[in-house]
Amino acid sequence: MSLDHDTIIADTRTWLTRAVIGLNLCPFAKAVHVKNQIRYRVSEAGTPEALLEDLIAELSILRDADPEEIDTTLLVHPAVLTDFMDFNDFLDVVDAAVEELDLEGIIQVASFHPDYQFDGTDPDDIDNYSNRSPYPTLHLIRESSLEQAVAAIPDPEDIYEANIATLRKLGHEGWKKLWEVGSDDQA
Repeated sequence: MSLDHDTIIADTRTWLTRAVIGLNLCPFAKAVHVKNQIRYRVSEAGTPEALLEDLIAELSILRDADPEEIDTTLLVHPAVLTDFMDFNDFLDVVDAAVEELDLEGIIQVASFHPDYQFDGTDPDDIDNYSNRSPYPTLHLIRESSLEQAVAAIPDPEDIYEANIATLRKLGHEGWKKLWEVGSDDQA
């Protein structure tokens, strides 16, 4: 499968600017986006094993990089783990890799998927859209940066509830309008 990396990265940036930043689903995302500190990596992996190799490489790159240059990484993998349950099961492998590399407390990994579904929700519940991305994506986050960002927000524990309220107010029709041509990409 030949992957058009430019299109995949452009789609991912659009999602980041319109949904994640535009709806303020992650109040920490705008700063690293504006400072161009996000590393976008498209994995050509076709198997979970190959994706694990790419994940280990990206964890190492992020660990060793200057945070002023690379503060966070989006590892997009469009050709593997397209089934959400397989993706969800793979998250145990992700946690094991973080532990194996001695990165617990240093880097954490958040998960995004086109079919993301929180436990206890129906597949089409709008609540799930806070973690829906154009392609399966692993977000590698420096814990130190996350701690700094959380410290700057009055009630960080309220982010999840605020996201649900935002998405419920927006609804499915509003979500679809985010992706219409001509929507504002600036954040």
